[in-house]
Amino acid sequence: MKRLLSFLIIAALVLFAVFKAGVWWLTDQRMAEARRALSEFGVLERGGIHSSVDGRVTLKHALWQDFRLTPPLDIGTLEFDAGSPVSLISALADPSHLPETWRVSATDLRLTLEPAMFRNWVDAGDPSDEASVPLVVLPCGPDLRQRLGSGDLIRMGITDITGDLMVTQSPAGLVAEINTGTTGSLELHWQDTRVGPQSLDTLWSNESPALDIQLRDAGLMRRLSGYCARETGLSLEDWGDQSLEFLAQALAARGYRGSPQLMALYRTWLMDGGELTLQLASGVDLPGIPVRAEDDATDSWPVRYNGAEVPDVYLMPVEEPAQPAPTTSAALPEDGAQEQPQGRQWYPEAVGNADDWINRQVRVLLSNGNEVEGRLVSVGEREFEVARTVAGGEVAYPILIRAITRFEVWRRGQQN
Repeated sequence: MKRLLSFLIIAALVLFAVFKAGVWWLTDQRMAEARRALSEFGVLERGGIHSSVDGRVTLKHALWQDFRLTPPLDIGTLEFDAGSPVSLISALADPSHLPETWRVSATDLRLTLEPAMFRNWVDAGDPSDEASVPLVVLPCGPDLRQRLGSGDLIRMGITDITGDLMVTQSPAGLVAEINTGTTGSLELHWQDTRVGPQSLDTLWSNESPALDIQLRDAGLMRRLSGYCARETGLSLEDWGDQSLEFLAQALAARGYRGSPQLMALYRTWLMDGGELTLQLASGVDLPGIPVRAEDDATDSWPVRYNGAEVPDVYLMPVEEPAQPAPTTSAALPEDGAQEQPQGRQWYPEAVGNADDWINRQVRVLLSNGNEVEGRLVSVGEREFEVARTVAGGEVAYPILIRAITRFEVWRRGQQN
């Protein structure tokens, strides 16, 4: 009996060691395949591999560096739960054999924000291209064409985005939850949908079921709208009207105009935030939003705002898509401007020579009539950074070069 007990203990230890070693090796192989598949988009570091006999494998301190972003995404813990050790081994050996029920969870996700998060080549496309006209534009600077960026979030006190992710597959469908705490949460419910390596290419197709989305902003939109209204120099109501106008222009560029309820819902969400529940469908230009005539009351986008259903949300076609507004180049000052040698005053300079005036006091007139004065911090290919004194300190603001109509420097004149 003692020998039998000893044999069983030794056999259990051997099986445990074989299971752990097998899971480690298979996980390492699958992660190597994922790294090669994603090498066109970024660099994946798997971190340490741990497993448990209840059917879970965990990656500790993984990292994803997207080539489009300067900071990486840190992943504290990434776990795959197959439900049983047999299902785990089977799924790792052949990812096409996923069990009916599985779960992937990621905790301690962290993306540290930087003033310039996107690399230069990411947004170097033609600004007149229709595809470059985004639907959601939040003006957030002296030039209304300046969009909300990571630098604005940092100035608002949001220095990083942290949160957790959970994806659960069951026979009923797929459920995904993203919770970022103070910056809101997102829930996705995809009924009658199964996700696997063999279905990724056709996952979002004409036959795909509708995707239900629930978005909560955790007060973020009120903070964003208040901050951007102040930065643009507009009242909160005027800022909301301007944001709505940008949406109308983007829709017109695609050949649509929104119903009054759609436009009112968008404006309310931007300024007040809250809980928004909507449905996306595949196979249409703007997923899920029905297109109909104004007097046709047969269809409406299923949207709920703070628990209440919003009726008459739809798009209407326009005869011809409006062309995106042409971008104006920065105008150079007139040649031969007379400068006075005595004292200091504002003198016009060519925008192309702005590099010569780094750390000097400058004044910039924008195409919308706004005027910005401050210390010139840096000059890039597409924008300036001008630092203004705010509450005893300096805050650098980006200004698009194409929006500049006049560039002046505070300096002494020179004898001709």
